[in-house]
Amino acid sequence: MSEFETLLTRRKLLQLAAASTSLAMLPACAELTSSASESQDTWNQGELAHLIPLVNHEQLLIKTSFVRAQDVTPYLSIDGRKVAGRPSDTLGRFWQFHAAGLQAGRQYELQLQDRTGKALTDPWPLKTFPHPDATPDQLRILAYTCAGGNEALRMDNGTPFFLPMAARHRLLQRGMDFNPDVVISNGDHIYWDQRTVHNKPDAFKTPWLELFKEYGSLDPKLPMLGSPNEEILTRIVDPQIAYLYGVRFRSTPVFMLTDDHDMFENDEANDDFITLPPDQHMLASARTTQYLYYPEFLPDANRPQSLSGCNSPDRSAGLSEVYGTLRYGKLLEALMYDTKRYCSIDGESAFVFPPNTEQWLADRTATEDTRHLLHIPSTPIGWSAGKWGEWYPDIRQSDGSLGQEKPKPYWPRGWWSQHQRILKMLQAQKKRTPVIASGDLHALSYGQIARSGELDFGDNPIHSFCVGPLGSSGPGFPTQYRGIGAQVPSDLDVKELLKPLENNGFSLIDVTADKLVFDMFNWLPPQPVEDIDQLQPSYSFEVKRLG
Repeated sequence: MSEFETLLTRRKLLQLAAASTSLAMLPACAELTSSASESQDTWNQGELAHLIPLVNHEQLLIKTSFVRAQDVTPYLSIDGRKVAGRPSDTLGRFWQFHAAGLQAGRQYELQLQDRTGKALTDPWPLKTFPHPDATPDQLRILAYTCAGGNEALRMDNGTPFFLPMAARHRLLQRGMDFNPDVVISNGDHIYWDQRTVHNKPDAFKTPWLELFKEYGSLDPKLPMLGSPNEEILTRIVDPQIAYLYGVRFRSTPVFMLTDDHDMFENDEANDDFITLPPDQHMLASARTTQYLYYPEFLPDANRPQSLSGCNSPDRSAGLSEVYGTLRYGKLLEALMYDTKRYCSIDGESAFVFPPNTEQWLADRTATEDTRHLLHIPSTPIGWSAGKWGEWYPDIRQSDGSLGQEKPKPYWPRGWWSQHQRILKMLQAQKKRTPVIASGDLHALSYGQIARSGELDFGDNPIHSFCVGPLGSSGPGFPTQYRGIGAQVPSDLDVKELLKPLENNGFSLIDVTADKLVFDMFNWLPPQPVEDIDQLQPSYSFEVKRLG
């Protein structure tokens, strides 16, 4: 029995707490249901608050929450096959559904029902991916980053820290208007920095502390579930994930890759506190959030189960929390990797992910059994904003520029060494063009890396994209908070076809046999929010296959 199932047995002991919690949640949950459903179709979601699915060619995993705790187990009907829900929390609001043995490339009809077969929602379709040996003609990906943030947070002058939810809903809906097959949300689903916010200037810090008072503080001495932390965590995360997604992606598989803020801290290092590698409380915050709200990566035959965060005893067999694969027949393999969760900071030997993860990336990159390959790291390659948790030693200098004359405190050289090995393995491909699609940067950008340190890529540059931030606003953009935007690091030569653009937006990635096409959409207040509904790509870039 897992930790989560064991905690559920305490439910009778928590009856009074459950009742009071449910009553306290009703106003917020009513807001959740109406907000998340805004501008959607008339699909009947019943008491369902949010639903996020993921598939591969033979399995599906769906994470859900309900407006109110469910007293009996809900079931997922898959073309009539019943799969019992697994409780994710101790109070019955959160349920997950995991099914294996599905057929590749087949559309299934799903429905949430009670034990007797009574409908809890309308039916909806969801299609599995093609078999790894299949040869699909095309794939469309909707990609973005930095979707999180509580819209209520504002500076004293009224400047919002994060984009209003109504604008984020419209951006997501505009992306969905183009009928993507897959969604990739690359990191920073949550912004709730528990300790590092105290390092900030008062104008930045004070609004956060006021919000902390309203929502409560997580206690690092207590478990996340089955303690007061559980209600506080869901109160924090509901507005950032459940309110945002609702049920709009029910028929579109969603890959959600994690980064530093998903561990409830910013990546920072000073004499008092170094946030990486994360402590147990940070890990518990991230792992519980994922367990409740969004799917882990499904098993992949070419991804070792020995990787960190894979095949954990409190997850279903074969699931991976931080290293994932999008395999779409022989058309595309996309390798997704969190660069913070399992890093080390031991000088020259430091890494952003462990050696066996690097070996997995190297093996898959060298195999070349798909037409295209995407590396999708959580930390961008090709640009630096001077933050501590980057691949690069660059930091804001006394004159306001980005450079290395003043060293970056506690930054380990081994991160750069691993960066070099990643670029080298990408460039060594014989048939596939080296392409990276990153998150985190709070910008849209595209550059061709011609040199990285001693490595010369002039005859086959590495194409690097940052896909665009969904939720950033005001001080969420580097130029407004740190006074300096993202720039090419000192040790790189990059031909910037789109310099980092601090706008809200997203990218559509169209994959066909011979090329990748990146269409990049951008919008920024004070543009009217209604303009989002008619957005067209402002930038379009084509990357052709080598051979």
